[in-house]
Amino acid sequence: QSTYAGIVRLVDEAQRQKAPFVRLADRYALIFIPVTLTMAAGAWVLTGDPVRALAVLVVATPCPLILAAPIAIVAGISRAARRGIIVKGGGALETLGRARVLLFDKTGTLTAGMPQIADVEVFDSLDADELLRLAASLDQVSPHVLASAIVGRAREGGMAMVFPTDVHEEHGAGIRGIVDGRRVALGKASYISREAPMPAAARDVRRRTSLEGSSCVFVAVDDEVVGALVIDDPIRPDTPRVVRMLRRAGIERIVMVTGDHPDVAESVGIALGVDRVLSERDPADKVEAVEAERDHGITIMVGDGINDAPALAAADVGVAMGARGATASSEAADVVVMVDRLDRVADAMTIARRSRTIALQSVLAGMALSFAAMVFGAFGLLRPVAGAVVQEAIDVAVILNALRALRGDRTGPRSGGPAVQVGERFRAEHREFAPELQRIRTVADRLGTLTPDQTRRELEQVRAFLLERLPAHEEQEEAVVYPVVARLMGGEDPLGSMARAHLEISHLGRLFQQLLTDLPGEGPGADDLMDLRRVLYGLHAILRLHFAQEEEAYSWLASGDEQAVAVPR
Repeated sequence: QSTYAGIVRLVDEAQRQKAPFVRLADRYALIFIPVTLTMAAGAWVLTGDPVRALAVLVVATPCPLILAAPIAIVAGISRAARRGIIVKGGGALETLGRARVLLFDKTGTLTAGMPQIADVEVFDSLDADELLRLAASLDQVSPHVLASAIVGRAREGGMAMVFPTDVHEEHGAGIRGIVDGRRVALGKASYISREAPMPAAARDVRRRTSLEGSSCVFVAVDDEVVGALVIDDPIRPDTPRVVRMLRRAGIERIVMVTGDHPDVAESVGIALGVDRVLSERDPADKVEAVEAERDHGITIMVGDGINDAPALAAADVGVAMGARGATASSEAADVVVMVDRLDRVADAMTIARRSRTIALQSVLAGMALSFAAMVFGAFGLLRPVAGAVVQEAIDVAVILNALRALRGDRTGPRSGGPAVQVGERFRAEHREFAPELQRIRTVADRLGTLTPDQTRRELEQVRAFLLERLPAHEEQEEAVVYPVVARLMGGEDPLGSMARAHLEISHLGRLFQQLLTDLPGEGPGADDLMDLRRVLYGLHAILRLHFAQEEEAYSWLASGDEQAVAVPR
């Protein structure tokens, strides 16, 4: 079935469903008829003037009840569709607007869903490239999401992989087989420890990656643990901003549900500021988590994979990230986000709340005006002809007010193609810099274990990045991107803190250059190592924070509506 056909089917489902608020309005419309007849009869009986009864009947209009609510809800669904959000019916939209608890899957939802190898740790004399080649050769036959990152890295390096034999995989734990006549195994520490004892270096790597929120795949060759692959699945650049948007939209409790190790999950959860982290959860556990969170209010579950489908179906509102997600999750969900943008979840909530508020406003205001006009008619202050005009005016006003749900509040900048393209260009440069950023941390960790020649070579590579590539990038940002973002944000120097970070990075870079210049020929001493580590760790921390802040700015820039924005050249 084509994507288009699937969207048409979802829209048809939406058109066939009524929101609870709309059904309630329909019931009140039935009550309106006897009330109107009673008022008209009372005016005739008490005054003896049939014209007053006619005026009451003419001016009475149930349109605010019958039309206002469904128009506002359908307008909200249409508004959501224009933002790439398919809502399967008015009931889902209304429930979404009343939700108070939101549960997120981690991988592919809060994170980019594209894991990458950040580092290759070697514990013995085996070459890092050979370790990666053996691991990638074995992982060619694995469907695990991390296997694609390992195989992709080997292909990028042009490594000659061979097809493994005698392969045995334990789902979620590891895989083993024969590669080039050698027994190769890779997976979690608990799995690899069955194949071979874990060296002290492996425990150090495991502890460090757990603290940093990374995944670690250990590699054993011929019954000896020879290294580890450190794999990052970076948090989406817009995720922290989306969490803040959801808080503003009325979400009181945010829970992250994942199958990851507790240390990794807690690290990500703390970084995002969620209220609770549930780790090592399988699909059945996720359903239980959704049901348990109902004690705190109406729940939303957001996920993208087939493992999330049961939880999406169990939640009051299931939201599927359908751009790259599984068909099963889209089928189970009440809302499908058709673009790979997490901020659309917050947009959907904002649209839902606004649509429901407008529907309620239209019904209350319209019915108040209608009853007021009926009272005027009953007292003889409004003649039938004038009442007909007033009745039509009330209907038109109510419908126009309900159609305000088509517009919605602006949640992003009014940016356009040129500005967005510039933001994407610099985000691409950040992705290119990611290995260099990791190198700074790795070199700092390894200082004192390298030979003098290796130390100088590694430090020289760091220097080339800090003093040659990075300054040119920062100059371009300040000249091209910052003026655009500042103009859209408004205020006095809104990006002053970002420019100040550039100065601090430049200062630490010059300090590193001085330390490198002063290194003795026989290699760094204890004091040199301490100073170098201090500067490198400081650079790594500030660069990570600064890049994350800039990524948020670029993501915000891309979230706006289309409108031309002048871009400096």
